[in-house]
Amino acid sequence: MAEKILMNEYKALAKETWTNISLINENIFEWNAALIVLNPDSAYYGGYFQAKLTFPRNYPFEPPDFRFTRPLWHPNIYPDGRLCISILHQPGEDMMSGELAGERWSPVQRVESVLISVLSLLDDAEVSSPANVDAGVMLRKDPEAYKEKVKLDREASKQDIPAGFEMPTHESAFKKEEKVDTFSWSDSEAEDDFGGSDSDEDMFDNDGDGEEGEAEEDED
Repeated sequence: MAEKILMNEYKALAKETWTNISLINENIFEWNAALIVLNPDSAYYGGYFQAKLTFPRNYPFEPPDFRFTRPLWHPNIYPDGRLCISILHQPGEDMMSGELAGERWSPVQRVESVLISVLSLLDDAEVSSPANVDAGVMLRKDPEAYKEKVKLDREASKQDIPAGFEMPTHESAFKKEEKVDTFSWSDSEAEDDFGGSDSDEDMFDNDGDGEEGEAEEDED
């Protein structure tokens, strides 16, 4: 069951512009997944943040393992690239941390939920219980220095962009295709279709003649 679920999720995510995924050694239980921030107001906009996802054999009953292959300077990211985020924690309530079951992993969650949560976490760090204490302190006390560190990470992440891969932008990702009217009145038999035809006129003329003929017969 896990293989089928993961394959369906993989096919769906492969169509998205905000992530670039691939299988590792053709193994459905191991993915490369790059996160691409499309919000132009984000400090991470333009980065290509490569991560590795490893799925348990009983997925989706247990969460995947997620870690950035190039660790980021962030309050909720450990030096080895792992994340401190509720959605990746085992199902059920945790009395020690105070996390509710609804905040943690559950079988109804999907890979897309994890990736979107991580994207949200990048710009909305939780500093109350940081995985990287120094990053949390810097974000609180010197936000400008923190932004410079993020900028360095963002630029370094571009080294992981695959050759030939076209990075999406906010404009290209959300651009709406313009509808082009290719209809031409000179094409086909438009006038006959919409403006009537000789055969239509003849039909009504014939109907009229028939009514007159019936009237004359009645008078006789």
